Amino acid sequence: MIIAALVPAAALLYFVFRRDRLNREPFKALIKAFGWGCLSVPISLTISFPLQWLGLYPAEATNLFGAISISFFGAAIPEEIAKLVVLWLCLRKNKYFNEHMDGIVYAACVALGFAAVENIMYVVGNEESWIQVAFSRAIYAVPGHFLDGVLMGYFLSLAIFSPYKRKLHMALVLVAPIVAHGIYDSILFTMDTIENVWITGILTQLFYGFCFLLWFFGIRLMNKHLQRDRLRMEAEQAAAASSEVADEIVIAETASEPNVEFEQ
Repeated sequence: MIIAALVPAAALLYFVFRRDRLNREPFKALIKAFGWGCLSVPISLTISFPLQWLGLYPAEATNLFGAISISFFGAAIPEEIAKLVVLWLCLRKNKYFNEHMDGIVYAACVALGFAAVENIMYVVGNEESWIQVAFSRAIYAVPGHFLDGVLMGYFLSLAIFSPYKRKLHMALVLVAPIVAHGIYDSILFTMDTIENVWITGILTQLFYGFCFLLWFFGIRLMNKHLQRDRLRMEAEQAAAASSEVADEIVIAETASEPNVEFEQ
């Protein structure tokens, strides 16, 4: 059961490691980020319980309002805040964090650490139907956390490495994954509160479409950061080549000058 819960996170961890093909991070650094992500689960609980105590979301969704409030205040907001906290702890002294794609890689690893622990809790907690739970979460829930991490890392890299719209990007580091996570959960929780077969069918198709859109958007963001890193690498190589040529010219000119002795 535990292996079935961990396999999806491990597969996506390897996927993002291979995706970072220009200048891969040390695998031990990714495992460390994954471990930090595991620690974000208790941090998330320390945020969500007080929010429930304050009455911001009910214990169980019985209507549309309850489904949305649980999705955002019970899941998306505390979980993404917790992930961002441990991501900051993971990167604050990380000497390897020097490219746009690195933000996505580390944020995705943190998100997968969270998803792995959460997946174990769900699978082990449903002994009678653990195979079905493990399969469905492997297809939807774990990739959902992964793509939330892609959003967080994408805007984090823009905020750090890009001088333009820095305040906006810093806000989107947290807002973008919260919105994506909240919409994802809202659709699922709303489906549980509706008994009409036709509406449930429409929401199911909406959920599939949203998951596909999130995957498409996530891959596109990865490609954008890879392109930015490639252009920067090419620019640095061109600058280094120009500097070497200039040094060679200076050396050649110095060698060709006549040896003239000046009398005082």
